[in-house]
Amino acid sequence: QVRLVESGGGLVPAGGSLRLSCAASGSIARFNVMAWSRQAPGKQRELVARLTSGTTTNYLDSVKGRFTISRDNAKNTLYLQMNSLEPEDTAVYYCNLIRWFSTENYWGQGTQVTVSS
Repeated sequence: QVRLVESGGGLVPAGGSLRLSCAASGSIARFNVMAWSRQAPGKQRELVARLTSGTTTNYLDSVKGRFTISRDNAKNTLYLQMNSLEPEDTAVYYCNLIRWFSTENYWGQGTQVTVSS
């Protein structure tokens, strides 16, 4: 069992930056997929960024060029660097780790990001 704890959320003005962190209680090296999703009030959760096999990245169209996902295996931490934030980015952000061919699929508790206009 791995516990994930997100941090780094907060209130920022439009155009600002935040870096979210997702600290795992154990090694993350075995996880094939590491991702950030978000859920705004009244909306469905959506995938924001995904890192597959440590090298392949995918981003939601609306965040391409502004957000960057990365991992630090030595620190057992996943990051999401968010630049040029927009009010539409306001949501609770969740990290998610998945190991293929296993039942390992973990979610964090979420961190609130609020972007003021």
